[in-house]
Formats: sequence, C-alpha cells, structure tokens
Amino acid sequence: MTRKWWHDIVVYQIYPRSFMDNNDDGIGDLKGIISKLDYLKDLGVGAIWLSPVNKSPNVDNGYDISDYYDVMDEFGNMDDMRLLIDEMHSRNIKLIMDLVVNHTSDEHYWFKEAKKGKESKYRDYYIWRDKPNELESNFGGSAWEYDENSNQYYFHLHDKRQPDLNWENPLLRKDIEKMINFWLDFGVDGFRFDVIDLIGKDVDNLITKNGPKLHEYLQELNRNTFGKRDVLTVGETWGATPEIATLYSDPERNELNMVFQFEVISLDKKEGGRKWDLAPLDFIKFKKSFSKWQTSLYGKGWNSIFGNNHDLPRMVSRWGNDKIYRVESAKMLATMLYMQMGTPYVYQGEEIGMTNVKFPSIDDYNDIECLTMYKERLQQGYNIEEIMNSIYAKGRDNARTPMQWSNRENASFTKGTPWIKINENYKEINVEQALSNKESIYYYYKNLISLRKKLDVVKYGKFELILENDKEIFAYTRTYKNGQLLVICNFYGNTKQMIVPKEFLEKEYSILISNYKERNKLKEKIQLRPYEAIVYNTKTI
Repeated sequence: MTRKWWHDIVVYQIYPRSFMDNNDDGIGDLKGIISKLDYLKDLGVGAIWLSPVNKSPNVDNGYDISDYYDVMDEFGNMDDMRLLIDEMHSRNIKLIMDLVVNHTSDEHYWFKEAKKGKESKYRDYYIWRDKPNELESNFGGSAWEYDENSNQYYFHLHDKRQPDLNWENPLLRKDIEKMINFWLDFGVDGFRFDVIDLIGKDVDNLITKNGPKLHEYLQELNRNTFGKRDVLTVGETWGATPEIATLYSDPERNELNMVFQFEVISLDKKEGGRKWDLAPLDFIKFKKSFSKWQTSLYGKGWNSIFGNNHDLPRMVSRWGNDKIYRVESAKMLATMLYMQMGTPYVYQGEEIGMTNVKFPSIDDYNDIECLTMYKERLQQGYNIEEIMNSIYAKGRDNARTPMQWSNRENASFTKGTPWIKINENYKEINVEQALSNKESIYYYYKNLISLRKKLDVVKYGKFELILENDKEIFAYTRTYKNGQLLVICNFYGNTKQMIVPKEFLEKEYSILISNYKERNKLKEKIQLRPYEAIVYNTKTI
C-alpha cells in the first residue's frame, strides 16, 4: 500500500457553532477556533474537519448552503477563514472542509433563479417533475414540494428548504468543480462530502442511494478537481457496504480516499425501523461488523474510524457507561476503535468524555430532524415520554451542546447566552479538569494518538477478530511484518474472566497501553475489570 499522510494522522471534527465563541454572541466562530489551536496541537491532532461554515440560513445548521463562496456571518468572514488556515498550517494542522453538493438552500442564487420559470438558465440545476411519486424525505413526509409559480414539483431528500441538485446536468457539475477548485486554491487540504452517495439518484426509478451514475460523477469530479492534488477526501455514505466502499476508496479507481459508513451505527434500532425505534445493541453483530469492514478493505481501500460525530449521540453514553464508569468506558471505547486500521475521526468533546444531554422540554431542542419527529410521532399517538426517550438516546443535539472548557459560567464557551443550552455536567466534565489530571480521558487519547503515529502495526496491521462469539469481550489482533498487537476490551460493567488462547501465551508480550493503573499481565486467565482495555504488543515491534 502506498503511504499517504492521512494514514498517520488523527482528524478532529469541530462543529463551529458549539466549539468556542470569541465575540460573545452565544455562537461559536472562526476566531474562537483559532484561540484553541494550541490545545488541539498539544492533543496531537493532524487535521481538523470543519463542519459547514459556508453562508447559510441555518435551517439545518449549515447543511443548507446559500453561498459556496462565502462564510456564514455568525462565524466570521473570509479574512477570518484565511487566518484560520494560516494559523493551522503554521502548527502543521491541515483543514478538511465540510461540503454539501447533494443539495443547496432554497435561498441559494441558483434556486431563486430556477424558481423564476422553466426557461431559467438554472432550472435544470434542480430536479423538477409535473407530478410527485412515492419517494419520501429523510426528515419525514413527501420528498416533493409544489411550486405554484411553475405548476411543478421540486425534489428534496431533506427539508423542503433544501432542494436537491440535478447532477445529470453537466453545467451544474462544472459549477461544482469550479467551486471546489476555488477552495483548493484558497488553501484547504481536503473535503468531507456530505451524503455523497445521493448525488447519483434516479428519482423516476425510485433510486436515491448508490445510483447508476454515482461513480461516474465522482471519477469526473476527481479528474477535474482534487485528484490533481495531495488532499484528503472522505464521503458520507449511509448505504455503503464494504464492496461499495471499496469502489469509492480503491486508489486505482480515482474517486475518494475513504468513506464514512454507518452499518455499526444501525445495530441499536429495531429491524426495519427508524433510528428512533430503540433496541438493545447486538454485541456479536457489532463485533462482526467491525471485523467485516477491517478485513474487506484491507489492501484494497481505506477505512475511517469513528464513534461520534455531529449527527450521532455521544459514544460514552451510547455504548459505554456515562455515570459510574464514564472514564473507564470512554477509554475502553477509544482503545477498541483507534487501534483498528483507518483514519480516526475524534469529535469535539469526545477526548474529555462529554455525554448525552437530557433537556426537560422539547422547546430546549434545536435540531430540525428531532423537532419534525416529535411532531410526527405525537400525531401518530406515541406518548411524550417514549418520544423524549428516543431523543435522549439518538437526538443530534446530544453532540451539539457547547464544548465544555471549564467549570465557570457557560463552561467558558461564551460570555453571552449560548445558542443552545449547555449540558449541566460541565462543572465536573471539562477541559480544565481534564488537563489537571494525568489519569484523565484527555491524556489517554493523547497517548493513543501518539502510538498511532509511531507504530506501523497500528496503521497497517492485518486485523483478526478473536473470541468472536464472546458476549462481553471485544478482542482482536493486528499483525504487520514481525510485530503483533493483541487488543482486549471488556465491553461491559461486570468483572469477566478471559481464557487467553494458547497461541498468545507462546509469545513474549509487553503492555502497550491500558486504562487501569494496576495492569493485567498476559497469562492463561485474565480477570478483566469493568470496561477494562489492554493492548499487548510483541517485543519485536
């Protein structure tokens, strides 16, 4: 495999609205990010994925872009963007820009012009039909919205204020290429493409994901834009299988470097249900899903590794224990994830163990998906407690509460009124507290990031799941040249005895990292403590 710079780094995702407020208007901004770059450099971050900063009316928190060439007023201006990139580059941190090219805001110039009539130059930049079909929006209801002016319907897979772009139009594709090249020239080091698996849709045949021309469009985009530069590209692909992900990320195909896949994210919902239809995690499927993705892409493509992002609940609340064993389970989950092959994506606050939030009222929530679901399910007869429990478990605002910098007012995120309430546990869980305690989650993450940089076995080692049918232990090996890692994670809050397979007792191992001070040496029987994680390595690494 040809070595690339993104094999060596950890990416840190920033949700700008909630990261750091510099001008005290209650909304995070670009200057706020600049003020915290030294914190991120010290953590060991090699790149920042910046959630959308383009101009937007914020119907969907920036994922509805009204101007690709400008920055949201709340975040700053293009001079601030220039300064951010320069300050990042001076610290050897790269910038990955979040870009939405499946749809725009209905306030984008193209759509405003398109609505003027069928003769508009921009009419075919969007998808119009005389009659709607049965396709539904991801946010609920029909995916078609009637336009009285032209007596036609336009297509939107998200909110009606987020009309989908028509990628079949070569003029649209040229304008997208022009915009991407503008940002590359501006100095960005890569792109995270939002819902990129939707751009090849064939609405007349009811195909939305992985459409017939998807890969053709991506190869054209690669050829005319980022393929000429040494930049990172990652696509959000909710419907990808390992086979499809290989099509995206095989270097020989010239599409993207990697994708975000969500198979494992879907294992705690009812079969055939929506994400709100909660079900216990199937742990055996969980392990086998990770194993499948690690082995299927090995030597062919490249994985992304993540457990959190701006759309997902906090990992420690979802898969760990955010009360008694918050520290232990957060460290265990990080070990389980970030000892695997791929580029890790750490979401802001993950490195200090931030948790889900339980606001008492629906009025405290901001997320359009959550508010739409609440209204729909009330009408369908669900009781409020059931609806709120789904929001507490899966709502996107879990990830969007402000970063907790200290135990002072508003967690030192802002001196103004925060755009969304701050999690009340900020007095116990915050950056200042984490930095003052050498046993904190923060320092554990710092150690993990350092190990990833140093050890080729972590970057390139072959993955093999062991004890695959054990209902409490997630264990695997990574093997590269003469070196091997043995990763053991007790996924639950019980003490668990592990019988170590004989083959591992024949080698000499040392402990690379562990989340308990009193470390378990490798022997025939190991008594694993709640949420214990241990990584053993052979002496030959």
